[in-house]
Amino acid sequence: MTLSDLPALRTVLLAWFDRAGRALPWRVGPEGRRDPYRVWVSEVLLQQTQVARGRVYFERFLEAFPTVEALADAPIEAVLKAWEGCGYYARARNLHRAAGVMAREGVPTTYDGWRALPGVGPYTAAAVASLACGEARAVNDGNVRRVLARLHGERQPTAAWAQARADELLDLTRPGACNEALMDLGATVCTPKAPQCGECPLRRWCVACQLGDPATFPAPKARAAVREVRAVALLLGDAQEAVLERRAGSLLGGLMGLPTEMLEAGESKVDALTRLAARLGATVAGELGTVTHSMTHRRVTLTVYAGGGGPARSRVTEAALSRLDHKALALWERQQTSLFSPA
Repeated sequence: MTLSDLPALRTVLLAWFDRAGRALPWRVGPEGRRDPYRVWVSEVLLQQTQVARGRVYFERFLEAFPTVEALADAPIEAVLKAWEGCGYYARARNLHRAAGVMAREGVPTTYDGWRALPGVGPYTAAAVASLACGEARAVNDGNVRRVLARLHGERQPTAAWAQARADELLDLTRPGACNEALMDLGATVCTPKAPQCGECPLRRWCVACQLGDPATFPAPKARAAVREVRAVALLLGDAQEAVLERRAGSLLGGLMGLPTEMLEAGESKVDALTRLAARLGATVAGELGTVTHSMTHRRVTLTVYAGGGGPARSRVTEAALSRLDHKALALWERQQTSLFSPA
């Protein structure tokens, strides 16, 4: 494919998008003049969440915070509760911080303005600027990189290479539609493991298709090693009211959860549990079970114990909890079901 092919490729790509583009709840309004708040929230959600689940979370979040002012005025605890289940909670904290800036200074209308907000990186800024503001900015996400790598026959596309190819391909008269067309093509046709080349509007230009092995483009990246983390938790109360503590750290910071202690190197669960009970002024009644949960490059194995005493209880349903803590609380509910089930 050469630069002279780009005009025809753009025309075909946009015609396909006009026929087959996905109808999504954040795609409301004319090209380049959509509600930037809705676009921004959707793009942040979809960074680490698949579209099928993202739709549900998006509608729930917008119902709770329909405007940027409503989000800015809400306490962070309410924002984290609305984000519950989405994971990567730093996204919710940054949304709240950025909403505060916009409520004071106004909603940005340019890429540079969006880029200056807390937590807004180059991809999100380009997406909102093109989709909501009509600015000619090419996006560069995983779907786009895969489509471009196959189109050009590039097995190891760097971020800079992919951005340059996306910039070349961008239709300056319909930048938002061109971006969404590439994203939709990667999500529905040019998929990672089973590309449907017969359905692809770009197949006549695609080097990977011509080579007959499109699924091998781009070459898979080496995965980071998963760190195994072991911990113990105390459920002081029940699944409705329990002692909860605020989590710290980048992954779960700001959320509430069962009191927990990580096992140190060479330490037994008994030692960690003794340390935890002493810190809380609590007693241990018995083990409820073990749950596991993966977070980024960590796999947490959490052994949960029931106990008594300790600090004051909180209403569990009113707190924003991680999936790990929901799994832990489910152990108590299963035990109760088992105890009261007929033999």
